[in-house]
Amino acid sequence: MLRNSTRRWLAGVGVAGAFVAASATPVLAAAPQAELGVYFSDTTIATDSDGKVDYSIIRSSAPVVLHDVTVRYDLTGLAGKVTLGEEEETGIDCTSPAANVLVCSSPWELELDEWGLAGIFPVQIKATGKAEDGDAGTLKVTLSATGFDGVSHEAKVRVGEGVDLAAGPEATVSAAPGKNFTAPLKVTNAGGTTAKGASVIFYNDYGLNATKHYSNCTYVGDELRTCRFDEELPAGSTFGATLPYALGTDTLAPSYKYGQTLWMTPAEFEDYTNYLGNYDVTIGKPGTDGKLTLAEATGRVAARGAQADKRPENNGMLLQVKVTGTNSTDLEALGATVSGPVGAKVKATVGLRNNGPATLDYSHAGSSVTYLAFDVPKGTTTTAVPENCSPVKGDEWGEPGQAGGRHYRCYFDSFLKAGATVTLDFGLKIDKVIANDTGLVKINVPCECDGGFYRDVKPANDTAKVVVNAAPGGGDGGQGGGDGGTLPITGSSTALIAGIGAVLLAAGGVGYVLTRRRRTRFVA
Repeated sequence: MLRNSTRRWLAGVGVAGAFVAASATPVLAAAPQAELGVYFSDTTIATDSDGKVDYSIIRSSAPVVLHDVTVRYDLTGLAGKVTLGEEEETGIDCTSPAANVLVCSSPWELELDEWGLAGIFPVQIKATGKAEDGDAGTLKVTLSATGFDGVSHEAKVRVGEGVDLAAGPEATVSAAPGKNFTAPLKVTNAGGTTAKGASVIFYNDYGLNATKHYSNCTYVGDELRTCRFDEELPAGSTFGATLPYALGTDTLAPSYKYGQTLWMTPAEFEDYTNYLGNYDVTIGKPGTDGKLTLAEATGRVAARGAQADKRPENNGMLLQVKVTGTNSTDLEALGATVSGPVGAKVKATVGLRNNGPATLDYSHAGSSVTYLAFDVPKGTTTTAVPENCSPVKGDEWGEPGQAGGRHYRCYFDSFLKAGATVTLDFGLKIDKVIANDTGLVKINVPCECDGGFYRDVKPANDTAKVVVNAAPGGGDGGQGGGDGGTLPITGSSTALIAGIGAVLLAAGGVGYVLTRRRRTRFVA
């Protein structure tokens, strides 16, 4: 089982923000018809350790605001062997009406939707000196809120022998787009107990493509997701393997790509895969290119028994790939042409297309691939605005999705594949018929913030027009040609939700509303 901080690390810095940028914030209101749900991961804790801190994940089938939210934890079946305690300094009020029972209440209203909310009811689970390897019990978690029936979930808690798997040091390699490279995979048993096998999870950037698919590893396409090793790892020993990759031909260059690995025990890996299964996420399919072995493995088949890592903070490793050469891309602004009489309400679909050759991937930073400015045609008023756009007037910013503005700034998802199109729908009311009434769409707008794209190979097409009531032979909306596949901004990039890291977004729901309301400062 992974701690909160570990989950977020594995997900990649900013992935939640990236996903949120591609999602519409629901209108939050009381929804009596909504069904609540609660989830808590199966957890394996090590003897003679500080245990683990984890939390409930709560969700709703429809957007809702909850009041008087309470979560009750009941681990009475392991009383005397495992303690259940409140995490310090959370702002949550918790009481313990009985041994190994913890009841926590939130003093705040909670905005909730189908993506879920996590991190607000943390609990520490720790083995006592009487606990033994193999002890197991059930943690019953019950969620209640005013106006809703209580819902429960049961999670497995077990005690395992403590080990300490430490990842290898950070590695840096270089490669050009389309070229092969290798990356080290290392693990040290830094504890005093033999580790009975080990598992490793990968979260690699787009474009880090595995060139071999090993039978004890799992893949989705060429994306390496997990590997499992059955050999025993004696205390104090270091083991390693070499992983072959190819850098995608559509990789932006020069740039950097990153890969992350996280080691865990087989028991923790079982907990983790159960967690992913709760979200209908696959770790992929085993390969057919033979078994990947650790270079110094003893070859002994591991005895079976639960183990847990006593120091999960040293389980991770970062791979940095320095992308050499030159391979940029052309982002093209897309305008629109609409028409209608006075009083008509029309939809202007604007956006951008990545004409290639490079794919833009800012998912580690969670930042927008570019920023867009839209100046509304003079004879119209906005009636509907995408949630990732805000009106601006000088240095003053309006709310996301606020209609009635004259100038807008918009951000996008953190991933835009070469050939893909992203669109934004603005509702316009025609207040006055003006022939060739023109507004402007401009992409790659400078911004004092993370992300953005300023290496466009064809800046001449970074501006497009929105023309209302074009005269014969007049305005051109500048939509351009080609069919790259449209990704409306209210939908999620498939590439983001495909990776394990993005899937873990569900557990990082606390960042959802906070990230959704972020502000950026554009440079005039």
